Amino acid sequence: MSTKLDVICIGRSSVDLYGAQIGGRLEDMASFSKYIGGSPTNISIGSSRLGLASAVITRVGDEHMGRFIREQLIAEGVNTDHVITDKERLSALVILGIRNEDSFPLIFYRENCADMALCEDDITAEFIQSAKAVLVTGTHFSTASVSAASRKAMQIARAAGRKVAFDIDYRPNLWALGGHGDGESRFAESDFVTAHLQHILPHCDLIVGTEEEWQIAGGSLDTLDALQKARALTSAVMVCKRGAMGCVVFEDDCTSWDDGVSVPVQEIEVFNVLGAGDGFMSGFLRGWLRDEPLETCALYANICGALAVSRHGCAPAYPSFKELQYFIENGSEYLALRHDNKLSQIHLATTRRKRYGQLYSFAFDHRVQFEEWANQYGRSDDDIGRFKELALDAALQAGKGQSDIGILVDDRLGRKALHKASDHDLWIGRPIEQSGVFPLAFEEGPDLGSALAEWPANHCVKVLVPLRLDDDEVIREQTEEKIITLADACRQTGHELLLEIINGRNGKAAEADQIMALMKRFYELGVYPDWWKLEPLNDADFWQKCGDIVREYDPDIQGIIVLGKEMDASQLEAVFHASRTEPLVNGFAIGRTIFADVAQSWLSGVIDNKQAIGLMADKFETLIGAWNKAI
Repeated sequence: MSTKLDVICIGRSSVDLYGAQIGGRLEDMASFSKYIGGSPTNISIGSSRLGLASAVITRVGDEHMGRFIREQLIAEGVNTDHVITDKERLSALVILGIRNEDSFPLIFYRENCADMALCEDDITAEFIQSAKAVLVTGTHFSTASVSAASRKAMQIARAAGRKVAFDIDYRPNLWALGGHGDGESRFAESDFVTAHLQHILPHCDLIVGTEEEWQIAGGSLDTLDALQKARALTSAVMVCKRGAMGCVVFEDDCTSWDDGVSVPVQEIEVFNVLGAGDGFMSGFLRGWLRDEPLETCALYANICGALAVSRHGCAPAYPSFKELQYFIENGSEYLALRHDNKLSQIHLATTRRKRYGQLYSFAFDHRVQFEEWANQYGRSDDDIGRFKELALDAALQAGKGQSDIGILVDDRLGRKALHKASDHDLWIGRPIEQSGVFPLAFEEGPDLGSALAEWPANHCVKVLVPLRLDDDEVIREQTEEKIITLADACRQTGHELLLEIINGRNGKAAEADQIMALMKRFYELGVYPDWWKLEPLNDADFWQKCGDIVREYDPDIQGIIVLGKEMDASQLEAVFHASRTEPLVNGFAIGRTIFADVAQSWLSGVIDNKQAIGLMADKFETLIGAWNKAI
């Protein structure tokens, strides 16, 4: 049977709540970031980011956290065909913090949790045989049911000529050694655990552990002696992780450290040790399952582990293969890798929650125009809000469930529509600038980071920048500083940034050269938008040159999208043809062309809700069709 997967990871899945405050007790942490967690689940994500086809077999609860785990795995490209929804148990939860490089307060909430209900019936021969390797981890041998499931997977894999990788992953209190408050404990002697693990070692092709984990597996407090005892039981490749000293890989003898392949690691600041081992395993698997030399496997593993310890969180910290290659070729001048802006940008751009091939967006985040019409027709802000809900319905009707449909809507006049949009698979852009104000001013703040921390993670921060090179120098400098501050806040909170340049204003036409110069200027200031939204110039050369600028600075951008500026459909069709000659132009965000006359008719009482939705949906569908034809 041919294999379609590289690795199937079996076992723990959880939600990690990471303390946002660094350097204190868990008791004193006031806010938390939510990530996916659990060793095999982390490894499935780390492997996928490195280009392996990975899957995970686990159980999650039939609740919000279970859906979060599943959605995150799908977003990371991990096969979830055998992620089972457990109707009776809750998803596992871990609360943890970063105090210093040696101390990491940690509480496991795993009593009768969903992933520990994994059983033999959850393991099917056909699925196991579809992968080159299965990966099992130590925790899932700690109780009879999950141990039986892991053993069954190993037996099927070996019978089919597949490989078995084992991450010792020793957590004493998950083997009932220690109390609830001992989550950060990494070692406790136990003859029972040693005997249990030694029954597993002979059936493995790759075994990875820290020195402490090898000591529990080998049953000796002397690491080399423990490795020798393990070698007597297994012919597997054995990898010993040695922290700042890198790792040593043993194919045969292990009587001394010199018997193995030793690969050092660059000295870096250790910011967070949690999850580093899962990153390490992901890197090793990337080389091992591609039949790379052991030196290369270890190099990949060391770098993935180093990047993991330098960032907040576990799975979110793991690199893409492009980032890994960049680090191999360039290294970093920073001891604290999280302060390397170039490396961080590559990480963020290549590990996005979702990439869009195309984006068809209906923009109704306008505020000044709606307020003028409402005043004209004697309507209220509540009426504007109701119309924006109709606009959302029109976008959904036109999109017919497509995943490449988006909206731009504000939180001030369009709050109900903004909140309702979260129930649908939509790209959601949300403005942060004050509408119709020059020079640029924000609706949020003055602390943008705190403000954005309240925004849902899937909201893209849209900022309209009314800027020309011939504006007053003081205004330009102030605008640049505001955008730098906003871009930094977006990076800290994990929100994507859409930067819209409006160059044509006050009777002056948009100028292609100015727009391109402003794009370069922002890049040189260290601002890397996830999206550019640019004026609708009917000039193919302009769009190609914009694409060249982006390729020079940030080739992994989400894309460049076209704005409408109330052009009629025939004019926009010509712009679409011109812009689509550039591959990085992958969509549009158009508003008044779709809603301007409909809004005025509805606010004046000429048409009803159903008519308004139908008219806007038809206009939006027409633009989608025009875009698709303009290839």
